[in-house]
Amino acid sequence: MALTIEATYENGVLKPVQPLPLIQEGACIWVTLHIPAEEDRVRKAYGLLGWTGDAETVRRVTLDPEFDILESP
Repeated sequence: MALTIEATYENGVLKPVQPLPLIQEGACIWVTLHIPAEEDRVRKAYGLLGWTGDAETVRRVTLDPEFDILESP
């Protein structure tokens, strides 16, 4: 059976937003993580530029089509 749930990662522990249905206490389960693409890109690039500006400027530069590679001279 496959079940998709939302969970929050806090202090090294995944915490489901809602109680898990049909799962007995102590049951062994498999977990597949889907990290939002934007967050994954940010984590991989963290520290590469030595950026000292604000997060909103970084978000705008990375996601705005105006700064896309096809827009370069």
